[in-house]
Amino acid sequence: MFPDAMKSITYSKHDRIRVNPFVSDTTQNRGAQKTATIQDVARAARVSTATVSRALSNPDLLSDRTRAAVMDAIRTTGYRVNQAARNLRMQRAGAVLVLVPNLGKPFYSTILAGISDGFADSDYAVLIADTENRPLREGELLDYFLDGRIDGVISLDGSLDPGALRACVEAGLGGRIVFLCEWVEGFEFPVIRIDNAEGARLAIRHLHALGHTRIAHVTGPAGNVLTAARRRGMLEERARLGLPARAEWIIRGDFSLESGHSAAELILGMEERPTAVFCAADMVAFGLIAGLQAGGLSVPRDISVIGFDDIDMSEYYVPSLTTIRQDRHRLGREAAEALLLRLGPGAAGTAPSRTVVDLELVARNSTAPPPGP
Repeated sequence: MFPDAMKSITYSKHDRIRVNPFVSDTTQNRGAQKTATIQDVARAARVSTATVSRALSNPDLLSDRTRAAVMDAIRTTGYRVNQAARNLRMQRAGAVLVLVPNLGKPFYSTILAGISDGFADSDYAVLIADTENRPLREGELLDYFLDGRIDGVISLDGSLDPGALRACVEAGLGGRIVFLCEWVEGFEFPVIRIDNAEGARLAIRHLHALGHTRIAHVTGPAGNVLTAARRRGMLEERARLGLPARAEWIIRGDFSLESGHSAAELILGMEERPTAVFCAADMVAFGLIAGLQAGGLSVPRDISVIGFDDIDMSEYYVPSLTTIRQDRHRLGREAAEALLLRLGPGAAGTAPSRTVVDLELVARNSTAPPPGP
């Protein structure tokens, strides 16, 4: 199951050193001094081993004095919890799975950093799987739960097989799944996202305020929920502003450099060219700008271009890219916190939620007023 596309990441609460959560403390300290045991801690703190265990699992049940004595003894002896054994006793895996539709895309790096930060103070390892290069097979997601390999899922892939999700719901595991950025229609899983349609409206309003009326749009891939939302917002704002609409000014893309470059070739060949283009993703915008400039047009002197996402390269591209910024680190952290809440005590009745993270337009050098007649 995802043999090469998955990796495990766990962060220590204190120093963020990467460790393997499935290796016992004794193995990790092989060759060093004798590993401290819970009995050593109990002797040093002058309490029972049950009190030490309680201090680690339910510290609020102890007095401040007893809790402090146990914590001091843990530091003195160098005791470390055997997380694998603890997870076995608690009948949990101690790991969550993050499904990413293409790990090679720079859009996901900051999101994954936010997810890691969100789990940094927890006892959960984070497993990452690339679902584009290795799609989920039917029943595979449920197997991960039933085989005891994961406790929960964060999915950034809105194209997951509905059958795989339905199997998890029917097994009573739907409450352990959170969607991030994308989602699958027809399910009530929590979704952490931005208002994609509003982001598209912001883009069109910005171009219109500069004086553009002939505005094209390069979409994302067909069937994608983000493609649909951003296209809808673009069409709504164009209609509200009374802007002309031409069928050839809506060009299918797929969030890639290549689709932007192909769109440039189409625009260069148009009899009536748009003066501005709203791209459904920054990567599309980069490919578009490169293709337009290779064809002899200057951005933004001849044609303005605006993207969506504000990935790191946007600020440093030439020209720097005007775009719609979504706080990707916050999105990742919010998703981690949402899943932790649903995995916590008493979470069985936690209602599905929709968290919408703020976005903003960042004006840079790729947009300007349209050229004169």
